[in-house]
Amino acid sequence: MKEIRRASARDIPAIMKLLVQVNMVHHLGRPDLFKGPTTKYTEAELAALLEDDARPVFVCAEGETVLGHAFCVFQQKRDDILFTDVKTLYIDDICVDEDARGKGIATALYRHVLDFARAEGCYNVTLNVWACNPGARRFYEAMGMNVQKIGMEAIL
Repeated sequence: MKEIRRASARDIPAIMKLLVQVNMVHHLGRPDLFKGPTTKYTEAELAALLEDDARPVFVCAEGETVLGHAFCVFQQKRDDILFTDVKTLYIDDICVDEDARGKGIATALYRHVLDFARAEGCYNVTLNVWACNPGARRFYEAMGMNVQKIGMEAIL
């Protein structure tokens, strides 16, 4: 049976494999920006991150097999001259193992993150999606997300 839970140190090897998969999606889409194959964290950095309550990481697991993860970050501006004090949960990354895609795991992870954010008193959930990853954008739009802002570039 699948369960979604906070990631722990025992999940690090599986999460590292998933991080390579995420990296390769971005590397293949934008090799001018992303090196590959690699990860954005070392195992030591990931171990420290898993202990940080301001940056919760969730996994979807079946027994001891990790099928996907969701990296999140609490964000809140306080007493800003421009922005209100809303508390946001930013989704830094959702990944489902290549061999487990199409089984509702990303949907379950996303809904778990929404429920977690509500329980933590968040106003909204945000994320960034790269233009080179149209599948991710379609998924997030299907989950009811809307464009909040658009980043643009001019390559020189």
